[in-house]
Amino acid sequence: MALKVKFRGHVQGVSFRFYAKRFADANDVKGWVRNLSDGTVEALFEGEEGPVRRVVEQCRTGNPYAGVTQVDAVEVDYTGRYQSFIIR
Repeated sequence: MALKVKFRGHVQGVSFRFYAKRFADANDVKGWVRNLSDGTVEALFEGEEGPVRRVVEQCRTGNPYAGVTQVDAVEVDYTGRYQSFIIR
């Protein structure tokens, strides 16, 4: 499955992208994460449904420096084109 996710709240300047990569790598989830100019963080997670959903939840709660207030997730077409999880 593939989810495109936008994280809102205190998510920039708190190593959010590095934690997302750590969680994705640990769960064999592929895709990318990037900061957006509006102060949010956007990510695309691809993999098995359980691990993808686990990574989204870990991103929401697992970074002790972040304060995620909202998670907007939309299921998108799985492409399988990512070989790893990258920080953009």
